[in-house]
Amino acid sequence: MPPAVRAQSSPAVATIGPIRLSSQPEIDAGFRLLYELKFTEAREAFKSWENRHPGEALGPAAEAASYLFQEFDRQGVLTSEFFLDDNRLLGGIEGAPDPQLRNAFNGAVRKAQDLARARLKSDPKNADALFALTISTGMLADYSSLIEKRQIESLRLTREADTVAKNLLAVAPSAADAYVALGAANYILGCLPAYKRFLIRFGGFHGDRAVGMQQLGLTAAGGHYLRPYAKLTLGLAAMREKQWDLARKQFEELTAEFPANVKFARELAKLRARATLVSPESRR
Repeated sequence: MPPAVRAQSSPAVATIGPIRLSSQPEIDAGFRLLYELKFTEAREAFKSWENRHPGEALGPAAEAASYLFQEFDRQGVLTSEFFLDDNRLLGGIEGAPDPQLRNAFNGAVRKAQDLARARLKSDPKNADALFALTISTGMLADYSSLIEKRQIESLRLTREADTVAKNLLAVAPSAADAYVALGAANYILGCLPAYKRFLIRFGGFHGDRAVGMQQLGLTAAGGHYLRPYAKLTLGLAAMREKQWDLARKQFEELTAEFPANVKFARELAKLRARATLVSPESRR
């Protein structure tokens, strides 16, 4: 992977015009570092880009992702132990969030949303602003649910992310990263007991595990910045559903793409052991 380009070599510009959602190599490099669990290095790449493009919401949105992923990693959220435990998946972490990560995350989300909304006031169909607003709102919903255990607030944010994502897809149908927020929400809400799913329908919330997995699959196949995150979430969901081949495909591809992330390899080993116990013909 080529080293990140440093900000000092280029002057700051307030806007760069259409980002086209996936045409920023420095943001790409930062997300790769995130998936290698190199959170500090990822933030350096994001802040370098952000310093040169202070008017763009993508920079702080990516920075917010670095804090969210770091807290998820610290709490073991994106693991089979967490995802296969209903009490944890539906009730949130057992401990307390890191206050420094929380404050940094909230600050980056707020900055991303302020910049995105300012852009949308003059250009309501701006795909880049809608993209940043979609992923920042979706991350805020995830944090509220899984880290802060504020389920009602998470549902409100999920509905907001759903609306923004649909607006984004209306103007940029190829922005497959938008499906992560929709897919994760659909799947997790679909895992709720029947009586809870019935109750939340009165608030306009819905959940469907199959639809959620389909949406995660769209990002896993055609996403950009969030494609590996979608593959990880889809793989864990497939484990819950005992869809061993689908789960194994996600973790084999993640392990091959990110060999520096030993946690992907660890999940693949656990998956193979679990699948073998359930289905002897799954041995390889």
